Amino acid sequence: MTIAPANPAEFYFALLDPLSADTKLDLIVKLSQSLKQPTPTTDISLQALFGAYKSAQSADEIIAGIRVRAAE
Repeated sequence: MTIAPANPAEFYFALLDPLSADTKLDLIVKLSQSLKQPTPTTDISLQALFGAYKSAQSADEIIAGIRVRAAE
């Protein structure tokens, strides 16, 4: 059984090393193209999360319940 190296690049290089030069060049092209594509960014503001949790209990009641259960 072989253990994968801590560096993922070394692991993949060992995996791809036996491939032909043409196949390696094709992979380089595909990797380069994938780096040129913009990555979508999602900005989640804390305002969007405000009020997401709804309960009939007040915050103080919830905290008191947590403390009671933690003390048990």
